[in-house]
Amino acid sequence: MHMTHPALVLVGTPIGNLDDASPRMRAEIDTADVIAAEDTRRFMGLASRLGIAYSGTLVSLFDHNERSKAGEIAQQVENGARVVLLTDAGMPAVSDPGYHVVKEVVSRDLPVTAVPGPSAVFTAIALSGLPSDRFTFEGFVPRKAGERGRLLTDLANERRTMVFFESPHRIQTTLADFVTHFGADRPMTLSRELTKTYEETLRGTTQSIHEQVVARDGLKGELTLVVAGAPEVSATSAADLTKDVAQLVESGMRAKDAAAHIAKIHGLKSRDVYEEYIHAK
Repeated sequence: MHMTHPALVLVGTPIGNLDDASPRMRAEIDTADVIAAEDTRRFMGLASRLGIAYSGTLVSLFDHNERSKAGEIAQQVENGARVVLLTDAGMPAVSDPGYHVVKEVVSRDLPVTAVPGPSAVFTAIALSGLPSDRFTFEGFVPRKAGERGRLLTDLANERRTMVFFESPHRIQTTLADFVTHFGADRPMTLSRELTKTYEETLRGTTQSIHEQVVARDGLKGELTLVVAGAPEVSATSAADLTKDVAQLVESGMRAKDAAAHIAKIHGLKSRDVYEEYIHAK
């Protein structure tokens, strides 16, 4: 009955275009003893559209029940089952359910393998035209303003290209925060509906893409943002940065906070930047 041996199998699924479904994906689903799906209805729809017959037990595994189900799934593997774990789109465990199950299975020294599939992260960064030799994936931008601000402040000096996910109803706010924390001229791309009929990638800077999205009154579809890393810091002095501080102050930020933010980006002391700003007024 088993395709091979008992194991947890992480199966990548199409992120939009059904033609990206691999033969291995089909075979693993077809022969699995258990299929743990993020959304069982969506999985059944996918299997139907692809013409995949499956006889394995179908169980639901999503963000809010993964921790409680991890032990149960690991036990099934231990008992000899081949368990396929898949999410609505893309690779499991990458900003999607799967991590806690993998951790539990590994802790029991049981086999884990994967059937690689499409990835919005790799697709977006390949399309971006931005440096891709080193990059960091940050997942979804935090919803709460305070958490988002702290994350973006921490990333302001990140030299590697950064990849983010964002939802359509928060994209304008997030792009505005990119302008504030990364600067208006930071190169970036915004990709949506990857591999689908209306796939689109906007290219420009944090400021220009924010303006495009505002002009279009938002965007639909799943969004992947790729932002260039911070440029190499030249011998910038505190005096050179007074205009940057003034810009943030005009947008409503306290002068000391603005000076601290700009100083961190350029690796300078916030007191020096603040004093130069006060002196230049």
